[in-house]
Amino acid sequence: MIKVYCYSRCTTCKKALKWLNENGIEYEVIDIKADHPDEETLRKYYAVSGLPLKRFFNTSGIPYREMGLSKKLPTMSEDEQLALLATDGMLVKRPLVVGNGFVLTGFKEEEWTAKLK
Repeated sequence: MIKVYCYSRCTTCKKALKWLNENGIEYEVIDIKADHPDEETLRKYYAVSGLPLKRFFNTSGIPYREMGLSKKLPTMSEDEQLALLATDGMLVKRPLVVGNGFVLTGFKEEEWTAKLK
């Protein structure tokens, strides 16, 4: 069963869960704000994903903007970025989907269809 890290007030998360339900895909929801992944877990997800680390950041979120991360991230090491991501679930792009051998960030229906159907 896949894990879906979501935030209950996020409209993208709501769309994603609706899509999973409509497609009969079983999942476990994890509240990304209350139970966000730690640094070690994020490091594993990043390695499995094959995605650039920037795709793990919620670039439209308030904490991202308040911290000025668009200017800071390019000068930070991967270790520093992963440590920062682990401090606040609201910095993590959502929904974050973790399955057997894959990780998806955000809701892109084409990507989800390719991996989950």
